[in-house]
Amino acid sequence: MGDRSDLEINEAHKRRMAEVQAEHRARIRAAKAADAGLLLVHTGDGKGKSTAAFGTIVRALGWGHSVGVVQFIKGNWEVGERRFFDRFDDLITWHTMGEGFTWDTQDRARDIAAAEAAWQTAQGLMTGGDYDLIVLDELNIVLRYGYLDVDAVVAGLAGRHPRTSVIVTGRDAPEALRQAADLVSEVAAVRHPFDRGIKAKRGIDF
Repeated sequence: MGDRSDLEINEAHKRRMAEVQAEHRARIRAAKAADAGLLLVHTGDGKGKSTAAFGTIVRALGWGHSVGVVQFIKGNWEVGERRFFDRFDDLITWHTMGEGFTWDTQDRARDIAAAEAAWQTAQGLMTGGDYDLIVLDELNIVLRYGYLDVDAVVAGLAGRHPRTSVIVTGRDAPEALRQAADLVSEVAAVRHPFDRGIKAKRGIDF
């Protein structure tokens, strides 16, 4: 027997794609619509966790949703996403509460106080019922260092307004948060320019 003709290959491909389509549509029919906001966690050692969250902000704003952001770490570090969203300050509420990277302050008590203040702000946004989406940027970092109690944070996230979805970013998401989340995405580190001695690049890294 010779090789299959292009026509046979194309027909087989068409049948297989029809099966895939039918399976996918069946899963959609069986799924239920979300009856409340979701809890999403972006974690892992790779770059792109916050970037993905900011992309979701753009998507939410495209649908006219109200959005809030609380940044737990970045402090006064000037970043491109903040410069961009400042143009739409009527559409987004933004709180940069951290004081920079933990190795910048070198003061645990000060870092804890900053984390607690940021968490109080976050709770106010989450429970008020005014927001469709809230991003808690780098919250996982303050949890990793023990600046906030993990169980209290998970309980606070569970007590958010039913309307509100929350995205939590940062590496090393604790297991309790992973278990509570509706979605957990782990970004793997395969290669990074810094490993080759290349500094962070404006417009790419910040």
